[in-house]
Amino acid sequence: MSNTEYYRRDRKWHPAPIVPNYKSTVLRNPQRPLLSLPQSAVDMASPVFGQAKLDPLDHDLILNYGTGAEAVGERIVVHGRVLDQNARPVPGALIEIWQANAGGRYRHVRDGYLAAIDPNFGGCGRVLTDAEGKYAFRTIKPGPYPFRNNGSDWRPAHIHISIFGAAFAQRLITQFYFEGDPLIAKCPIVNTIADAAAIDMLVAKLDLENQGPYDHLTYRFDIVLRGRRSTFFENRPEGN
Repeated sequence: MSNTEYYRRDRKWHPAPIVPNYKSTVLRNPQRPLLSLPQSAVDMASPVFGQAKLDPLDHDLILNYGTGAEAVGERIVVHGRVLDQNARPVPGALIEIWQANAGGRYRHVRDGYLAAIDPNFGGCGRVLTDAEGKYAFRTIKPGPYPFRNNGSDWRPAHIHISIFGAAFAQRLITQFYFEGDPLIAKCPIVNTIADAAAIDMLVAKLDLENQGPYDHLTYRFDIVLRGRRSTFFENRPEGN
């Protein structure tokens, strides 16, 4: 077991606590300075996930909720790699996703958008990265949807993503968008991020070389983690 702490986040990339054009930040912004909590051995050493914990269809959102029929919508595959800040693959990371269906509606009791529920689409999936840090999901491209901000703003198509490392302290949550979507630049939530390069890192790129002919488009979204706090030595690229 290592006692090395993980890197802290670079807060300069984070949105400002209050962004008036995104109304929720007015009520939800932190009222007091952030605290840095000490990390325990449990934080840094558990849990450890195994392939045996996953169902073979967990990564296939077109099939994993249906009762004999497939989900409706534009079929896509999202794939990529999970890498640390030195471009080393991160194997065994649990990736979970959740999303709206093709009409832009979540399977959630509080989602009252008028789009219909797809009875064969649950909107959730998970997978472990392989030895090269690779992952892939087969799913339906989510639809955009309106939300009650400034009367009626629209969210671009997006998929929420959670990544577990080897410990609870390594869990990260974000959402990614799709290349070419004109709503990305219009979204008040996206625009809480001031750096255009940071926004571009949240956009999955169209990957036509890996499309499935007469079946699906493919998007690539690589995930780069910061890695452990160690000096990078040229004679030991694997770390020390």
